[in-house]
Amino acid sequence: MHHSAELPFVDDYLPALLAQASTLISTEFHAIVLASGFSVSEWRILATLTGSEGMSIGGLAQVSLTKQPTVTRLLDRMETRDCVQRYAHETDRRITMVRITHHGRQIVGDLIAQAKAHEQRVLKPFSVKQAAALKATLRGIIELHRSMA
Repeated sequence: MHHSAELPFVDDYLPALLAQASTLISTEFHAIVLASGFSVSEWRILATLTGSEGMSIGGLAQVSLTKQPTVTRLLDRMETRDCVQRYAHETDRRITMVRITHHGRQIVGDLIAQAKAHEQRVLKPFSVKQAAALKATLRGIIELHRSMA
């Protein structure tokens, strides 16, 4: 292991490390998504809606890292394929809510199983404790910075 002082800036800079790790790992899994007939953005939306009672389009855009107009366009296509369903917010009619359909859950269930298998391959060289600590640290960073955004 190098001492951090000897490492080039980008090899010791958290945003650069996160971006590289995310891109490398995601790209491997995205091949599986595309083979299932979904775009990466559609997968992100389905995965985000999984286990949720329903989300606003704005919330969905934030979590799935997709611009709101893009989310709206993707939802049109996904609604046609019976993967998602839009409905009005209970109290604020201006807010459009989205939930995953039974059909959407079946499709995403298969992809999530493959995603978990891929994640296990990625984390295999590391201990369970290291993997859990990494995830906990990342969740902490997300939590702190999401509230600042």
